[in-house]
Amino acid sequence: MQAAAVILAGGRGRRLGGAVKAALHVGGRTLLQRTTAALGPAPPPLLVAGGALSAAELGLEPRHQRVPDLAPDHAGPLAGLAAAAAWLLRQPDPPELLLSLAVDTPFAPPDLLARLLAALPPAGGAVIACYAGQDYPTNGLWRLPALAGLPAAMAAGTAPRSLRRLAADLGAGRCEWPPQADGDPFQSVNTPAELAAAEARAAAVPPPSGRA
Repeated sequence: MQAAAVILAGGRGRRLGGAVKAALHVGGRTLLQRTTAALGPAPPPLLVAGGALSAAELGLEPRHQRVPDLAPDHAGPLAGLAAAAAWLLRQPDPPELLLSLAVDTPFAPPDLLARLLAALPPAGGAVIACYAGQDYPTNGLWRLPALAGLPAAMAAGTAPRSLRRLAADLGAGRCEWPPQADGDPFQSVNTPAELAAAEARAAAVPPPSGRA
């Protein structure tokens, strides 16, 4: 099935001194470059939901298509997913599926789409990635028709307050990743300690094999 991809990159790292997460470096590459590479040859355009951040702040490249948030007072990854859905639904031939990946996931697995697609429940509206029993709803595969009402719900203030709640409402499946020798593939970067740990891990782990 045809799938588009969005990198959820609107967060400002409050616990990282207000840094723009997309521009943080891990292993000599920005987090946006690493997540872009993990997505490999995703069909263009590769959407980036950057909230109020500018293209320059995010470090966008020619292959990226920035999508603006729909509701400034409703921040977070849910707003980014809604923005991506709204943008795609305005296109002449929207895809069936939308893959989401959080920008602060520097070790995102290159088989993310393939595994999620295989685990997508026939009757469910989404599937989310899981590792060691922990759910990562920012990293998921969503049926675009199931998100058709989300932009309007955001505008009306009736949308779920989180991606976790949205996934539950859509009857999302869970895709449990097998154990990885180098650790959690969905390790996020939210604090200085986590950034330092990611930098140390990157020194021992090859970068994603896709194009940056």
